[in-house]
Amino acid sequence: MSAPVRIALVGLGWWGQKITAVLKAAPDDVTIVRAVEPNGEIASAFSAAHDVPVSADLETALADPAVEAVLLVTPHKLHAEQIAASAAAGKHVFCEKPVAMTRAGAEAAVNAVEAAGLILATGHERRYEPPIAAMIRAADAGDFGRLMQFDATFSHDKFLALDPTNWRLGAEDAPAAGMTATGIHLLDLAVRLMGPAKSVVASCETLASSLPQGDTISTFICFEGGGTATISANLAMPFVSRCSLFGSKAWVDIRDKAHVEAPDGWIVTSASTGSKIAVEEIGPAEPVRDNIVAFARAIRGEAPYPITTAEMINTAALLEAVIESSRTGERVLL
Repeated sequence: MSAPVRIALVGLGWWGQKITAVLKAAPDDVTIVRAVEPNGEIASAFSAAHDVPVSADLETALADPAVEAVLLVTPHKLHAEQIAASAAAGKHVFCEKPVAMTRAGAEAAVNAVEAAGLILATGHERRYEPPIAAMIRAADAGDFGRLMQFDATFSHDKFLALDPTNWRLGAEDAPAAGMTATGIHLLDLAVRLMGPAKSVVASCETLASSLPQGDTISTFICFEGGGTATISANLAMPFVSRCSLFGSKAWVDIRDKAHVEAPDGWIVTSASTGSKIAVEEIGPAEPVRDNIVAFARAIRGEAPYPITTAEMINTAALLEAVIESSRTGERVLL
């Protein structure tokens, strides 16, 4: 068995703490040997609790020869610089979503990492939820027939409790309501299933809050290979996460029973030509952990990382178009 990949965890906020907790269940694959956190109080508490050094700056972690890879859990506006610096230091990179807010930014990130012969991964853990992974496999096998529509919603009112100055609500990091927080996962699934997008029209509104960048966004997407997707993200309603895939031979609807922060399983409804509608409950899993383990195993050469860099670029291009359309109200061609 290969030794666990030694990572520096960069960012110890809400999601960094979640990642720390789930990686305790994967000691054979990943070990945190260092962390980066500018908040001194949080840094000291983490260092004491986990017996690892914590620096205030990324440069110190990148200079540490014990670090093989970095896991970036940082504001979106920092990703480009941090990915480039990490690749230049010879470190593999796992970057929380979105890797970039634009096609050009994603291309630069991919080029920097690939030129150094390293692995780039991203935080699209939805692909590792068992029913979604099964849906993707079935689609690839042709079980749905011709794919025609993807329809999805991922909404959460957790952000209503954030301080208005939090970066997750700012115009630079979150310019289109919940699209960079929750909706980006659905854009990734749409690209994985339907291919590169051709056009998008989006509507972003503030309907039930005072969130500065809006609380409700809806999109209608057309794809180069045909088919459409409707994707929405809301920051002012109780948690809901669901996606449906419709094909000429079958369809499936997948609903999360709880947020991935504390997963509690899924309810899956499906049917195919000539069959009755079936309903199945699937038990909890830990997709956040499984995505990072896949990254570690790709570093060790045990299996390719399943989210391709082409998909990362196409998802960033679609996000860029969604943001532009939400700003102008016009249809945007990719």
